[in-house]
This record gives sequence, C-alpha cells and structure tokens, in this order.
Amino acid sequence: MVTGANGSGKSSLYRTLRLLADFSRNGAIAALAREGGVASTLWAGQGGLGDTTAIGVRVGFAGEDFGYAAELGLPVPDSQSKFNLDPVIKAEAVWAGPVLRPATLLAERGGPVVRLRADDGGWAMVPHTLQPFDSMLSELADPQSAPDLLVLRERIRSWRFYDHLRTDADAPARSPQIGTRTTVLGHDGADLAAALQTIREIGDAQILAEAVDRAFPGSRVEIISRDGRFELALFQRGLSRPLGGAELSDGTLRYLLLVAALLSPRPPALLVLNEPETSLHPELLAPLAELIATVSETTQVVVVTHAEPLVAALAASAAQPHTVELVKANGATTIAGQGMLDQPPWYWPKR
Repeated sequence: MVTGANGSGKSSLYRTLRLLADFSRNGAIAALAREGGVASTLWAGQGGLGDTTAIGVRVGFAGEDFGYAAELGLPVPDSQSKFNLDPVIKAEAVWAGPVLRPATLLAERGGPVVRLRADDGGWAMVPHTLQPFDSMLSELADPQSAPDLLVLRERIRSWRFYDHLRTDADAPARSPQIGTRTTVLGHDGADLAAALQTIREIGDAQILAEAVDRAFPGSRVEIISRDGRFELALFQRGLSRPLGGAELSDGTLRYLLLVAALLSPRPPALLVLNEPETSLHPELLAPLAELIATVSETTQVVVVTHAEPLVAALAASAAQPHTVELVKANGATTIAGQGMLDQPPWYWPKR
C-alpha cells in the first residue's frame, strides 16, 4: 500500500511505474513527452536546480532475481531535426538480484553502445549501435543472445495499471459490446461483460460469485448475449428484474470493473491500482480489500490510495501488506519514518 496526503507524490510514483513499463515497449520517450517532457520532471523544490549540465530522469526497480534501471536525458541539439525536445536514453542496465554491482551486471548500455554478459562470464559487445530513442529491452531481447533481457522484458510487459476505468454515463461498459474471450480487462473497462464471462468459464467463478455477494448480499452477475454482443445484468434481492449496465450506479459499476481486473485468468507479475476507492461506497471497501488480499497470494499488488477506511481494511486483511506512507517536505517526496540507514542499497548505472 502506498498512502499519503494529497500532493505527497503518490501520483508521481504511479506514473513512474508506468514509465518503467513503457521501456519494455519502446514507449518511454512518448510517455514522458505526454507528461510534459524532461522539463516537467525538473526539481521544483527549494534550493534551485544546481548543476544543469547533466540533467536527467532516472528510473529503476529491483526484485529478488532481476533489476533494471535507465536514465533519460536531453539530446544534443540538431538544427536539422524537429525533435530536439524529445528525451533520449543515456544509460540502461540489467542485473541479477536486488543490487546493481559490477559482478551482477547482465547487460549495460552507455549511449548507443551495449554490451551483454557472455556465457564464460566475460562481455560481448553488440555489433550494432542503438538509436537514442530505442530501449535495449525492446530491441535486444532474444532467446539466444540475450535470454535474461527477454525474460525481464516479458515480465515487465505483463504489468497492468488501472486508473482510467470509466463509470460515467457514456462509459462503454454500460452498453452492449461485441463479446469475445477476454482474459485481461481493457484499461477503460469497455470489455467488462466479456471479461466477467471469461472468468466464469476459465477463471475462478467461485471467487467471482463470492466477491459480488460479499459486496451486494443476495446478488449475482449474469451476462446476456444477443447476436454476439454481451451485456451486463445484475440480479439483486428484492428486484423483479435485473439491472442493466446503464442502470448501475457509478460505485457498483466501478466495483465490478475492479473485480474483473483483479480476477484475470491470466494474472500479471504486477498489478497497480491507483485510487481504487473512487466512487465506491464505504461499505464496498471491506469486500474490495478482501478480494485484493486473495489475489495478492499469487500476484504482487500495489494499491495507491489516500482512503483511510481502505488502508485500515487492507491492514487488517490476511495479506498483511507492506505500507509506505509518502510525505513531502520542501518539495521532496520521502517515506515517513525512513532514515538514511533504513533505505535499501541502490546504485544507478553510469552514463
């Protein structure tokens, strides 16, 4: 769980995780440009920028088996190009284990030049250079020459992010949609009916039914198929007919969207939910926390939230989540209660 007051940096952390995922699809440059480019990431706190000769954006993560980090910087101005505001990739590194060390490096990039760890422990230089806008994760991942890069790339590509699930009056999930087997809910939830039906047929239908009944006692979800189009129907106790997607409240629809995202029959390595409590009635937070706890047994889940009831419900769940509270002081986002000796070891790759 990532918590903190408004403006403490939760959204920035969420966007950073998405930016990391974009490297695996060669989309990091465009993603950063959409966020305002390198200029939007520059230090805005007290003390000024200091040395601006090596401005850069550094992102990275590490797990028990692999770590990855990259640095984006400003390009060398080219009078013949109209893309001088595009950031470029200055450095990348992939290593084994949680800490970057010379002995754990598996692949290293400096500018356009890349070297890969060979089977004998030495280094093999990649015979061609990379374009400054291409990531080595997407360009060099190969089962023969760079199997570690391939494993890491596919793992990152499996990450899923949900923060734009639509519940407005014109939300696609409220209308009948063409139904086809859907193992992963779309980012906007348009294929909700197909995703729920897929869970019922090849996923965990029992947990799906329990999640709906836990939130809306005595209720069940059915999928109506007409001429290849699927429509959501919610049967509730005391009602003579089911409610269609267009009739559901924003909170009810959002809860069902989160259920479909969490119970994917093809679970990701990482699932990130950004403020899932939006539009939810407080009574729905406990069932949501229970479902998140169940899913976290097989998938790493990051929940970014400032809803105290959801924080409390998750903290009391069987998942026993690790809670990170962000605070901001003088423009800098830090972790509440973390001292210098509490920080995990971390080293950035060199340009």
